[in-house]
Amino acid sequence: MPVLQPIIDIAELLHQKGVSEVIVSPGSRSAPLTLAVARHPHLRVHVVADERSAGFIGLGIAQQSQTPVALICTSGSAVYNLAPAVAEAFFQQVPLLVFTADRPHEWLHQQDGQTIDQPYIYRTHVKRSYDLPADYSHADTRWFIERSINEAVSFSQLSPAGPVHINVPLREPFYPADTDTFQYGPVRTIDVCPTQPTLPNDVWHKLLTEWERSERILIAVGQVPYTPALRTILGKLSEEFGIPVLGEITSNLPGTNQFITHTDTFLAGIDPDVANTLRPELVITLGNSFLTRNLKTFFRQYPAHRHWHIQPSAERIVDSFQSLTTLIPAQPVAFLEKLFADLDYQRFLQGDDEDNESEAGEFLNRWQTADHQAARHVAQTLTEPDQPLTDFSATQCVLDQLPQRSILHLANSMPVRYANLVGLRGDLDVAVFANRGVSGIDGCLSTAVGAALATDQPVTLLIGDVAFFYDRNALWSNPVPANLRIVLLNNDGGHIFRMIDGPSRQPELETYFETPHGYTAQRTAQDAQIAYAVCATLEQLAPLLPDFFQPGPSAKLIEITTDKHANQKQFQKYKSKMAGN
Repeated sequence: MPVLQPIIDIAELLHQKGVSEVIVSPGSRSAPLTLAVARHPHLRVHVVADERSAGFIGLGIAQQSQTPVALICTSGSAVYNLAPAVAEAFFQQVPLLVFTADRPHEWLHQQDGQTIDQPYIYRTHVKRSYDLPADYSHADTRWFIERSINEAVSFSQLSPAGPVHINVPLREPFYPADTDTFQYGPVRTIDVCPTQPTLPNDVWHKLLTEWERSERILIAVGQVPYTPALRTILGKLSEEFGIPVLGEITSNLPGTNQFITHTDTFLAGIDPDVANTLRPELVITLGNSFLTRNLKTFFRQYPAHRHWHIQPSAERIVDSFQSLTTLIPAQPVAFLEKLFADLDYQRFLQGDDEDNESEAGEFLNRWQTADHQAARHVAQTLTEPDQPLTDFSATQCVLDQLPQRSILHLANSMPVRYANLVGLRGDLDVAVFANRGVSGIDGCLSTAVGAALATDQPVTLLIGDVAFFYDRNALWSNPVPANLRIVLLNNDGGHIFRMIDGPSRQPELETYFETPHGYTAQRTAQDAQIAYAVCATLEQLAPLLPDFFQPGPSAKLIEITTDKHANQKQFQKYKSKMAGN
């Protein structure tokens, strides 16, 4: 029997608690944890050498499954390299179990290698931290480890979900003898029953009264996972009660005439008189962060009289628009379905109120008209004659040809913003993901790789060159999943800084902000055994995409080279026309 049986029991507990995916970064101190999961017959283990990439690959898998993914790394600086993914998971509310091997604590500050102060290293960026004992001789120690792992797995999934850190000090010997056998189980699992917040009747009737007193009501959706039930109930509320429902590409609302999805265009520099006609009396928000400044600025400058925010728990007050009046701790879909049912029944009892319906219909029409005009404005910008290939036009071309019912990952910086301006066709039924918790570029490629590992659906990543080269260790661990499609917009630098007013006016723009690099992805693709194509004109791009999106034996990468000055000129033309409207 191996000396480190409690570590073997951790692997069995993960399996019994429903964890099936583990990301391992090789190391010696972590060997007992690695061997425990690698030899377990029911755990799927992925080996990723770079801990920073490993963390984001785990995040990508967890985004798809909405269940915890375990990360395992060795001691020392490896632990810090997981921090960016841990922070993103915390603010995006994605469950991760972060197992960090450690030396016994008495060796801290004793000039021993790979030894840093690891307990509670992630501080407020994890939901909870556990520091396991290094010695297992007492029965209470094993009871404590078992109880802690049970709690950690359950707690990572309780609303709001998020990462949990388990620090594991380990003594030598790390490796079992040839005669040692691994015994998985029996272990004791402790289930935590889920709860559903229920609003008291008097609170519910107070909310219904506020709704009835509000003639102009609007629902704004932040970043949420692809949720058909949410789309359905939002559509019913909009259709039956004349409610504008607005969101962005990360809200996973389909690009139809029903939902408002071009706010970044028509809310930019909006005339105050027009703004007041769009100002709601009651705004209801749900989901995580909003992508664009224009949307947030509008609701801060023209706040609603009443603002409800729906979120699964009351752990924190989220007041993005600085106008919150009521925090509603509830699952958004359940709350909105009950709200619709009660309002529908109340309207049946009272009969139709034509005055209220007329006002609501006019309010909805104003928002929809502005949205349709904005969509035409974007389309006109991208269809002017003799346009060169730009990041903007390339994004539209790619998004229009995405496979139906596929997955789209949007990298941060300009790709997610271009995609939001263009929007998605509603008939494609594409699920959109983006790392908008912390909104960094460090891990966008790795997260998409994780998503492709977790599903058989096609996964397309739209990414800029700086984000791609910054994270190309994501492609280090072969094989790269064959269902991954990478669309690389290469304009040779940090293109976003040319679009922002501040840095774009500085003489140091290119050297200190854009940082031109001169790299292409050809050799990276060769090293990773990815099918590679490159194009520099719209005429070349459109014919390449059908074959690019076809299933094949390997992942594929298409590198779209654009000129940063042409990108800037087109985007400035778009903004100047937008201001003219």
